[in-house]
Amino acid sequence: MCRLFGMTTGGPRVRATFWLLDAPQSLHAQSRRMPDGTGLGWFSLGDEPVRDRAPIAAFENSDFAAAALNVQSHTFVSHVRYASTGKIDVHNAHPFDMHDRLFAHNGVVQGLDVLDSWLTDVDRALMEGQTDSELVFAYITAEIRRRGDTTAGLVAAVRRIAAELPVFSLNLLLAESGRLWALRYPESNELWVLAPALDGHGRHLDGGHEPGHLDVEAEAPTPAHVVASERMDDDPGWRLLEPGELLVIDGLASSSLFPFDPPAHPLTAADLSAQEAASQKTHS
Repeated sequence: MCRLFGMTTGGPRVRATFWLLDAPQSLHAQSRRMPDGTGLGWFSLGDEPVRDRAPIAAFENSDFAAAALNVQSHTFVSHVRYASTGKIDVHNAHPFDMHDRLFAHNGVVQGLDVLDSWLTDVDRALMEGQTDSELVFAYITAEIRRRGDTTAGLVAAVRRIAAELPVFSLNLLLAESGRLWALRYPESNELWVLAPALDGHGRHLDGGHEPGHLDVEAEAPTPAHVVASERMDDDPGWRLLEPGELLVIDGLASSSLFPFDPPAHPLTAADLSAQEAASQKTHS
């Protein structure tokens, strides 16, 4: 299945090199099982979203490696893709960017014609590709605009999708400058979080990194939340999100919400097309 990665320090700018390239289960390593696209998103010095995407695997993409080595930001969203809907091209590679937010998704949502009918022409104009993921993001963006609050809009959108559309998995990451939302919904696919060790102690990893930290200029460790589709190293601090858990990270503070009922039209693996089913295998 596609793999998600998100990280935020809430303020200090860091490199995400360890998690993207060097960790035992880095995005670079995971991409050998997810060959259909890769993307890295971050926020510029002016706090505008920036993306580097390609319709090839991360381990084959020199631009991904260069960005992982050199880009500094307080918030990152990255994704390696195993395609289920939409052709393999750059416009269908995650993360997506709408209204200064980055978004990546792992899962399957059906009933895309119905979902599209909920959008206005203004909403559709934000889209570049053909994936269920980008349709979901466009609808979330529309609900955020209507409600004037990111959390409220995200909750409203997911509630309607869960009530009216067939859902296998709607795991997602949504990022604004210094803020990150992570949802595991329902239980079909896993999503993990590694919270920062704010006491300044922790087991050092190879290369001078501490668990839950990223290095600034390879010196003092900087606390950061890391969210991923699987544990990326053997740190015991990784926690599996509960089914239906929406983790809201603002700076270094985090809170968990449980605002969702189970899907009204749940999909099992047997309900998926061959391509959808292949994209949701763990490939472990």
